[in-house]
Amino acid sequence: MMASTPRRRSSMLLVTLCALTLPLQAASTLAAEAATESVPDEVARVVTPVVSPHDQRDYRVLTLDNGLKVLLVSDPEADKAAASMNVAVGSSQDPDDLQGLAHLLEHMLFLGTDAWPEPDAYQGYISRHGGSHNAFTASRDTNYFFDVEPDALEGALDRFSHFFIDPLFNADQLGSERTVVNSEYQARLRDDARRQDEVLDAMLNPENPTVGFSVGSTETLADRSEDEPSLRDRVMQFYQQHYGAGVMHLSVVAPLPLDQLTRMVTEDFVDVPNRDLERERITTPLVDADRLPLAAEVQSLRDSRHVSFMFPVDDPILSYRTKPDSYIANLLGHEGPGSLLSQLRKQGWADGLSAGTTRGDGQHALFTVDVSLTPEGAEHIDRIQASLFAAIEQVRQHGVSEARYEEQASLAHQAFQFQQHGNPLDEAMRLSMSLAYYPLKDVNQAGYRMDGLDRGEIDHWLDALRPEHLLRLYSGPEVESEQRTQYYDTAWREVPADVREAKALTGLSLPDPNPFIAADLTLLDPHQEIPAVLLDSPQADVWYKADSEFDTPQVSWRISLQHPEASQSARESAMTQLLAGWLNDSLNARLYAARLAGQSYTAYAHSRGMTLSFTGWRDRQSLVMQEVVDQLLNGEIDEANLERVRYGLSREWRNAPQDPLYHQAQRTLSEALIRPQWSTPALLEALDDISLDDLRAYRDDFLSQLHVQALVVGNLGEELARDEAQQVLDKLQPQLSADDIPDLVVLDANDLPSLTPESTREESILLRYMQGADQSVPTQAKLAVLGKLLETPFYQRLRTEQQLGYVVNAGYSPLLYAPGISMLVQSPSTSSAELRQYIDAFLNGVPQMLSNLEEEDLAAWRQAVHDELLVRDTSLSARTSRLWGALSWGDLMFNHRQRLAAAALEVSADDLSTIWGDLLGHDVVDVAFDPGATPSNIANIKADLTVLPGDSNADVESSAPRSEIPAANLKQAPSPTSP
Repeated sequence: MMASTPRRRSSMLLVTLCALTLPLQAASTLAAEAATESVPDEVARVVTPVVSPHDQRDYRVLTLDNGLKVLLVSDPEADKAAASMNVAVGSSQDPDDLQGLAHLLEHMLFLGTDAWPEPDAYQGYISRHGGSHNAFTASRDTNYFFDVEPDALEGALDRFSHFFIDPLFNADQLGSERTVVNSEYQARLRDDARRQDEVLDAMLNPENPTVGFSVGSTETLADRSEDEPSLRDRVMQFYQQHYGAGVMHLSVVAPLPLDQLTRMVTEDFVDVPNRDLERERITTPLVDADRLPLAAEVQSLRDSRHVSFMFPVDDPILSYRTKPDSYIANLLGHEGPGSLLSQLRKQGWADGLSAGTTRGDGQHALFTVDVSLTPEGAEHIDRIQASLFAAIEQVRQHGVSEARYEEQASLAHQAFQFQQHGNPLDEAMRLSMSLAYYPLKDVNQAGYRMDGLDRGEIDHWLDALRPEHLLRLYSGPEVESEQRTQYYDTAWREVPADVREAKALTGLSLPDPNPFIAADLTLLDPHQEIPAVLLDSPQADVWYKADSEFDTPQVSWRISLQHPEASQSARESAMTQLLAGWLNDSLNARLYAARLAGQSYTAYAHSRGMTLSFTGWRDRQSLVMQEVVDQLLNGEIDEANLERVRYGLSREWRNAPQDPLYHQAQRTLSEALIRPQWSTPALLEALDDISLDDLRAYRDDFLSQLHVQALVVGNLGEELARDEAQQVLDKLQPQLSADDIPDLVVLDANDLPSLTPESTREESILLRYMQGADQSVPTQAKLAVLGKLLETPFYQRLRTEQQLGYVVNAGYSPLLYAPGISMLVQSPSTSSAELRQYIDAFLNGVPQMLSNLEEEDLAAWRQAVHDELLVRDTSLSARTSRLWGALSWGDLMFNHRQRLAAAALEVSADDLSTIWGDLLGHDVVDVAFDPGATPSNIANIKADLTVLPGDSNADVESSAPRSEIPAANLKQAPSPTSP
């Protein structure tokens, strides 16, 4: 066995209490809790972190005797338990002759331990108890994580801990898992981001260990010659050299008491060997300064053009308390009037810009300004570059001030004061990574600290942003070169940097003080369990839910502007998307300050029209809402706006055949089985024919035939909600009733042929979709339980054992409320016909699987489905989105998920066997693709399909789904509901 005996230290308990930015009483309570509660002898040290004033969770940070640091969070309101282990080793530690070894090791830890030798012991347990799991390997870290039902946490931690104590590294699975790693690499061969990163690596210092290929392939991880240690030996050696308790940080978030969590992690993780390891400090510069300035061009596969201006700087983690990088990025990345982006947009050269740091290695990083270019902008990179340096000089001369810094710091303070916590899994991952990089007290507040302006520090950063330090990388489809990268076969070439030859744009200015910063952050008490009707007429219904649960003075609005012909043809669908895009584009500069101040806004098109979405502080939100509505009604639609938005949509739709293949397969399924839905080729054809006058006329028609449905959720009173809603309705003047708006419907997959997406990918795929016979709640419940039951065995058989590809999944996949089961395999080397045979063989074994199903096992699957359906909302925006989805689907009692969860608990083994037979006798759809295949004509195929039967037992008012699906944006299908 590989694990060594852990190094023992004195069991003396050392308690350290950090100052908390909490009210005195709360701070005292936490201090007393940390100091007095019982802690096992194996715990060497206890501290508590700084938390936001409204964070009611209990924290404890432990250092076990073996050096493992553990952050425990007791959250009584959490409905899942989650854990994340961050290990301070990544691809930068790969040996030169085994690139991808850290990644391969990550995969191998999932395949059995001495304590739990079965390859699916961990995955199967997690799945049976309503959880999920995964891991990732980065340049300096590897992170393993899972979530699970709270009462199953102890068993999950037991299995999880042995990854780091006694993994088996089964020799008979090493080759197959290497194939999976290679499939992952193959699946990203046409990923432009990966291709550009490889070119960037060629521009960076090859001696820096974070530079180079990191995924791994069958070539880089090939078997060793007989006179060398075997690949398995090298994996085990790497594990022993780099995995130890001293470089591990564990976070656990659960609705369990801290003492119970302490006992669990102490019992399970105290035997993780220490090995006296420390995080490796990288001293080799990321960039060879002697090569600067340096510029290159890379060929993109997508019809997209970008230029990145990069400068070597210190890793911002070294100055996280004062954040000079964020201060500068905020000014250069500003999008308001006079900003660099606004001037580039006026010229028609760019449609997006961002600024920030990337490629940090602990000591070094790149400060990067990314610009999304139009084709015309790609012809003026020299002037864009000159304009960037002019903007930097403006910041250098006039932009460093206490007032500007304090404005940014105040916004950061507001955000931390009302910090919203994600789901337990996201929180556990965030905290384990924070624990690995920041002092214990700062794991929550590190990203929000701005302790004061340090002019010398900011001047030091600005001094790095000079022409002589420039790295520039342009990406576009027109770039041609004989020079190719090694792993992604990317054409690229070096070009002159030309840092001093062009003329900068005029009109650049620094941002004015932000007028949207909220002043009234008072928390109000009213709270309702479900929304109630606030305003009701045939032309509009507004729903209101007071919500104080999240301890934030924020409010979310969704206002759906519904038109009877918003997507009844591809042309109308394209028009609606152009109109929503124009509204966003035309307000970008004017409302950018509002976004910085915490007032988010967007308009998006969907099958029934357009939704205006607002989320932000209650104070001053109405200013943004009125600005948006006034612009929709009276704003000038000019040629520049139209062409910029048209280009963005056209670029997105032209690039659709380059999307990940599984996204394309799922989108094809949705296009075939949901009406109305339009293919990207149909939308592209319609888009090209729309003139400025057409769009102006469409806006007039759209606004003259409206029905409005709205929902407001958050920390506001009923009177304010009614006033703000009435102001919007008074401006919009809706005229139609809900009956005038066509519903979105799911079609019965009756005798459909195999469907083929329009794709340029080089992989093969088979998506098998088995549609339920109707949309009743009992049918939904049975298929939900059945889908959960099939998840793990399908993955284990087709991915782990048969090694068919990296993207393999199965499970319950509803289309709106229409239930179904999907099974998907994407492969770099196996044809769709062969994949069909493998899936058929798996399906042939399902009846036996169901006949062998024990009641105890079925109870676990039922409970897992129940708990997933009733998962707790973790933020105001998440709750609003869920309730908005329910409302738009006609669930006016807001209880569909409760009814479905209750029905899931009633599903029996006989029910599953019966419904499996029903599935086989009903409609099955295959979406298949092989390189070069001719796409299906979806519009013709679906023309004669009828609507899938609904729920005959449902209330009449809520039986018809009325979902808003953003048009041509169904990448997450076959559960494509994005209201």
